[in-house]
Amino acid sequence: MLMTFGQTGMIHPSLAGMVEAIQAKISRVALHFRFTEKAVDFLTACLKIAIETSVHSVGIQPKALKAFNRVLIFDSSRWDIDPQLKHILPGSGGGASDANCKLQAGYEYKTGTLGFFAVTEGIRPDQDYSRCLSDFVKTGDLMLADLGYFKLTVFQALATQGAFFLSRFLVGTTLHQADTQNKMDLIQRLQKCTGNFLEMNVLMGKDESKVACRLICLRVREEVGNTRRMKLYRRARKNGHTPSQMHLTLCDWTLFVTNATADMLPCERILTLYRLRWQIELIFKQLKSVLRIHVSNTANEYRLKCELYGKLIMAVLTHCFHASLNEHLWNTQSREISFDKFYKRVQERAFFFLRQFLLSVSDAIKTILREIRKLARACIKSRQPSRKTTLELLEISTIPDVS
Repeated sequence: MLMTFGQTGMIHPSLAGMVEAIQAKISRVALHFRFTEKAVDFLTACLKIAIETSVHSVGIQPKALKAFNRVLIFDSSRWDIDPQLKHILPGSGGGASDANCKLQAGYEYKTGTLGFFAVTEGIRPDQDYSRCLSDFVKTGDLMLADLGYFKLTVFQALATQGAFFLSRFLVGTTLHQADTQNKMDLIQRLQKCTGNFLEMNVLMGKDESKVACRLICLRVREEVGNTRRMKLYRRARKNGHTPSQMHLTLCDWTLFVTNATADMLPCERILTLYRLRWQIELIFKQLKSVLRIHVSNTANEYRLKCELYGKLIMAVLTHCFHASLNEHLWNTQSREISFDKFYKRVQERAFFFLRQFLLSVSDAIKTILREIRKLARACIKSRQPSRKTTLELLEISTIPDVS
């Protein structure tokens, strides 16, 4: 962890830099031999403890989320690593990298805590990993994920255990009318719609274990639909085929599926709530730009994993601080603390925190808590009445423009 603090403030981390950062009487070569399988197991256990002991509180409670116990957002990010590690974490090869690392992450929006991590090979699709998500989502929770995690068996498992999902609709999925169970012609239904949105109760899937849900169709602006069609044509030409008429027609709509009732999740809330998914994109941005989880100058499997797990521990701790401070500020003043600013301020003080730990762990904790509260005041988001934050939008009941 001390090296993680030090690395946060380094532009080009190296073994020599780590030794200097922790001010240890150890050579660069000796440090190299400390990266072992046991060290990986130790840091993996530390990461698990850090996640399990994260600050749990009532969190923020905007009106649009009160129907759900937790709002869990899942996503992944991947990056190339040294090609010599292709036997451990293989990549796609060919024009892509031979070795690639993928990080699966979950974020609980209400309490602002990171829920879990899994490090997998880059070639493993998210849909293959999605079967594990039902182990983390509990009764009364809402799961948000992109189309990479769209899997009917997962949706069915969530519904069975009393949990909820909100996802973009995967074009091509078979639909049936909920009342008659007759196969539905989605394009025909949309072409008959004269309004800007359409809601239907449907069954997704072909077999007997169909998933009952609401299909919400939101019409986009004409220029948005035209832009989507241009992108669709470009992708089709690149891949040597012609886009189907169904895909071209659906460019005029944004489609969502959810098993939450209209009382729990009204149509006018759908788009704003789904935009919460971008929160985890912001997290990945900070993990890469500040903690530099994707940077590792090594072909040593154990060093790669030790550095990665150390940085993830740092991320969990940083989010614990942010969540606690953000909750208090929102619940008392309806203000928010910026992810981006908070991470950067922590990075600026990385070596100061490191020096405190080297002097005294107990004194360092007190000093760091005091400094964290102080720097948080400089990270408060500015109020922009014309451009509300996602959290502020969750208190509004109007239907925003679809883009």
